[in-house]
Amino acid sequence: MTKTIAIFGALDTKGQEFAFLKAEIEKRGCKTLVVDIGVLGEPAFPADIPSQQVAAAGGANLSDLIAGADRGAAMAVMGQGAAKIAQQLYADRKIDGIISMGGGGGSSVGTAAMRALPVGFPKVMVSTVASGDTSGFVGSSDITMMYSVVDVAGINRISRMIYTNAAGAIVGMVEGEPTQTEDKPIIAVTMFGNTTRAVNQARGLLEAAGYEVLVFHATGSGGRTMESLINDGLITGVLDMTTTEWADELLGGVLSAGSARLDAAAHKGIPQVVVPGCIDMCNFWAMDTVPEKYRGRNLYAWNPNITLMRTTPEENAQLGSIFAEKLNKATAPVAVYIPVMGVSELDVEGKQFYLPEALEAFTHALKTHLRGDIPVTEMQVDINDPAFSEATVEALLNMLN
Repeated sequence: MTKTIAIFGALDTKGQEFAFLKAEIEKRGCKTLVVDIGVLGEPAFPADIPSQQVAAAGGANLSDLIAGADRGAAMAVMGQGAAKIAQQLYADRKIDGIISMGGGGGSSVGTAAMRALPVGFPKVMVSTVASGDTSGFVGSSDITMMYSVVDVAGINRISRMIYTNAAGAIVGMVEGEPTQTEDKPIIAVTMFGNTTRAVNQARGLLEAAGYEVLVFHATGSGGRTMESLINDGLITGVLDMTTTEWADELLGGVLSAGSARLDAAAHKGIPQVVVPGCIDMCNFWAMDTVPEKYRGRNLYAWNPNITLMRTTPEENAQLGSIFAEKLNKATAPVAVYIPVMGVSELDVEGKQFYLPEALEAFTHALKTHLRGDIPVTEMQVDINDPAFSEATVEALLNMLN
């Protein structure tokens, strides 16, 4: 069956470029469905879905956007409309992949459409901003960002190669067939370098029990992605072994997953075991990037690019209250497990972040504010002790069974 690829592009300002991309895709045997996201003038060629329809889906009239002076507001409307149209095309099974090209504005609209589509659906964004920080464009999606090298403006010896490669990439994605395996219920687990041993042990036990395990690196994007997949209904249970992202959210670190971290499982009614893994640390980049107000704190260079800051008892108490507030909303079974001898490799006796009173402050605040029916189990081991992994896995399996 011939596959169809959606092309989202501004046909008023970049019509020549999108005509070239369309021809390259069709030359490779795929159909195309063109969605015009332009707001500045007439399209260079007719689209299958015109920009008027995109604007309407975003809740506005195209003529008003063209007449208006606020380009940012227009891009926001077109992004919302593009997302709704992409979702509908996917729901109607009219497309098998999506591609777009553009600068900052075009990338914001194109990726908005892509983020509305599920993980695994082929997505390619050719962008002038793809060599920098693309987190705002990619979010928790699996968008493939391709740097355009030159601006998306005309067909030249560089852009011709880039557009041709982009066409080949999206066609290859939609033509590829994933390996068929027996689907198993999915458990989400969070990990950090400081909890690797604990998670590897837990993953083996969960897989032996018949579950597929998705391990998310607790680097901000990892936590957001896990929460997103839980909200999408793909996750059966959660072993939240590493909740360090909340320390970054509280203190302004660089690996925050946002204030919605720990919300999804409660919202979706998913069983979860929660551990204060690595809440002893907040993350910054290289040592010279640490904010001035923190320069006198207990800092540790994890590597030349990552600096860890030890959290204080007062900060841990705040985290305990936050965790309680989040978990109190749970409608499915939930339990908290606390490794009293240390929540990371650095938080054990003799190591740089060993500070028992900090974890005690967390535990006290947690118990003070937590619902009485949510069990808190304190174990006299550190987080990477095999006994701790075994206990948390057993608790989650009991909930699931």
